[in-house]
Amino acid sequence: MSVRVRALVEYDGTDYAGFQRQPDRPTIQAEIETVLQRLTGEETPILGAGRTDAGVHAEGQVIAFDTGWRHTLDDLQRGMNALLAPAIAVRQVQVAEPRFHPRFDAVSRLYRYRILNQPVRSPLQERYAHHISRPLDVAPMDQATRGLVGVHDFATFGLPTEGESTIREMCGIAWQQRGSLIWVDLEANGFLRHMVRCIVGTALEVGLGEIGVAQFVESFQARDRSRSGPPAPANGLCLVAVRYERD
Repeated sequence: MSVRVRALVEYDGTDYAGFQRQPDRPTIQAEIETVLQRLTGEETPILGAGRTDAGVHAEGQVIAFDTGWRHTLDDLQRGMNALLAPAIAVRQVQVAEPRFHPRFDAVSRLYRYRILNQPVRSPLQERYAHHISRPLDVAPMDQATRGLVGVHDFATFGLPTEGESTIREMCGIAWQQRGSLIWVDLEANGFLRHMVRCIVGTALEVGLGEIGVAQFVESFQARDRSRSGPPAPANGLCLVAVRYERD
């Protein structure tokens, strides 16, 4: 008898071409599906909550799959972690409702972007934080992005993952700084392709004094992709959590 399993997955996306399976390129989905086939003897396609891009990391990616696995879920988790590449780990597994879909059932996703703001780069941080050597002023970056909270058209900052709508609800944005490490948490009911990285990239222009807060706001309101700053590099971005109503 087949059951639907929900799993919480963490990964370092540095050496992968993103989450979603792609021909002839290493992806998180392909790695997990290969391991599940080895364990269960079944072809086991997985569903993911977020299609993270190449080089993007995850602490709280949620996946689901159907399996006829005859042993315990603890055995399944141990087996997966024994076979998965060191960059990927299954943190939790549980039985889900048969119709559970990690993407379409999600009510929000939380991403974090990390910035290392110091004169000299850090080899220990470079995989997980974007290095900026020039001093950043976080206060105007925070001020510029406050207006993104709420239901808006985010066409300036990204492209739809499917369909044509570029309207999303941003639930919250919070900037924090601790020493040379700066990070911003962005939670929304959904994100456009490259949306977080383009928001951060444009905010960095504000923090470096290259554009003002008013120009950031005008660019956002223009709903024009050409008005976005360059996307911040993928290495600083991490999918922290996916939230569900029943959780």
